[in-house]
Amino acid sequence: MRNVTDSTITQAVVRSFDGATDPRFKHLIERLTHHLHAFAREVKLTPDEWMAGIDFLYRAGKISDEARNEFILTSDVLGLSSLVDMLHSAAGGTERSALGPFHAENSPMLAVGGDIKRDNDGEPMLVHGLVLDAKGKPIPAARLDFWQAAINGKYWQQDSEQSPDNLRFRMVTGKDGAYAFTTVRPAPYNVPYDGPVGDLLRAGGRHAWRPAHFHFIVSAEGYRPLTTEVFFEDDQYIDQDAVFGVRESLLVNPRRNTDKALAQRHGLPLPFHSVEFDFHLSR
Repeated sequence: MRNVTDSTITQAVVRSFDGATDPRFKHLIERLTHHLHAFAREVKLTPDEWMAGIDFLYRAGKISDEARNEFILTSDVLGLSSLVDMLHSAAGGTERSALGPFHAENSPMLAVGGDIKRDNDGEPMLVHGLVLDAKGKPIPAARLDFWQAAINGKYWQQDSEQSPDNLRFRMVTGKDGAYAFTTVRPAPYNVPYDGPVGDLLRAGGRHAWRPAHFHFIVSAEGYRPLTTEVFFEDDQYIDQDAVFGVRESLLVNPRRNTDKALAQRHGLPLPFHSVEFDFHLSR
């Protein structure tokens, strides 16, 4: 590869992948190379700026571990995560939203109607709904993977005061596709601000706040899995999400409930608030 110049290097890099056997990989790396090189040319990227970018990636790797993924957070605050979600939201299905950096595999199983509020501070509430197909038919034995932050805005991986797997569970719906559980209302919170992503936000004059939300992964045999979030419409940051995850269709308004029998069944004080949200899966 002699005599590579600034006008020939892009094609030289692309040709170096000619031996790739996966067509999709070959297409992705070719287009990525073209766009990266075009960016460097457009902004006349300096060596110091290039090194700052490399250092950002290095620090993102250093701060990441099993409990925190700074690369996902980088994708989130740049809007890439949400763009990919929107590009792949299935017609007729509930809109996708961000996975976030704090999902964990193999959360505890919880029966339909179970409780995860336990000794957590915060406003108790009932969350319930159905898992349906695109035509509104209940999906039996659908699987839910749920997680949320505590009232202090932290997930258990961030907070040594919380027990492992606090405020998260997996659940299988019944034949009617129904799910229900009791929890506490989450609070808005800052995304992690102590690493390279925090430096990026500060440099851009941006805040790190996310509106309060619940995380769900919903799946069922024969359907496309859904990763999404459910937000509270009255949250002060609902129009300022640092990771661009809010969708109009994912907003809920907690309902004041005075049903004494329902409160007793779920161990809730009167009155209590409830949230109802139905998920639609597409094939």
